Amino acid sequence: MSATASDRPASDPWLSRWQEGRIGFHLPATHSALERWWPSLGVAPGAKVLVPLCGKSLDMRWLAAQGYPVLGIELARQACEQFVAEGAGDVSRYRLEYFDCFRQGPVELWCGDFFHFHIDHVDHLDAFYDRAALIALPPATRQRYAFHLAQLLPPGARGLLISLEREEDTQQGPPFHVTEDEIRQLMSPNFTLEVLERRAADDRGLRETVWGLVRKGPLL
Repeated sequence: MSATASDRPASDPWLSRWQEGRIGFHLPATHSALERWWPSLGVAPGAKVLVPLCGKSLDMRWLAAQGYPVLGIELARQACEQFVAEGAGDVSRYRLEYFDCFRQGPVELWCGDFFHFHIDHVDHLDAFYDRAALIALPPATRQRYAFHLAQLLPPGARGLLISLEREEDTQQGPPFHVTEDEIRQLMSPNFTLEVLERRAADDRGLRETVWGLVRKGPLL
């Protein structure tokens, strides 16, 4: 049986962060790298964009404003509830298998475990955006994430990945330190990769790298 947010223990670190309001990773505005680099990907107008582990990211509203329907997947119900409460427009709610779903305009949120979301749940997915999904996962889970993401996307699907490194190599997190070498190892079997931008480290010693990806085929 698939898990939903309500099936997870209260001690789950991600759920605890939302319950306690410890969401410093949430940005109060659209990520500048999304605005800068998304147009260069050549994603077809009207393509449906998958946003894994989406939180209540305002990046989803930006994508929707550019004409892309968005499907976000998020474990924490608080994130989904806050997203629609802070937005404008009517909200429809429904349940599909083990997911509680929220729709507000062109943005659809599925509340549940990303690893239990399958492509047969939707007609199609055409692109993806990962700002804080891969870096939210511990090392043992990242390979599973990379393969599952590839399973959900057709060959030719394009996406933007924003990764994070620390100047000191430490596994403290989330967000976790994920090196360029690890990203290439995880993603290169099923995606072509291009580094679009390496940003200077901030005052916490955190450095972002922006990647453009294209799904290869067949699945490896």
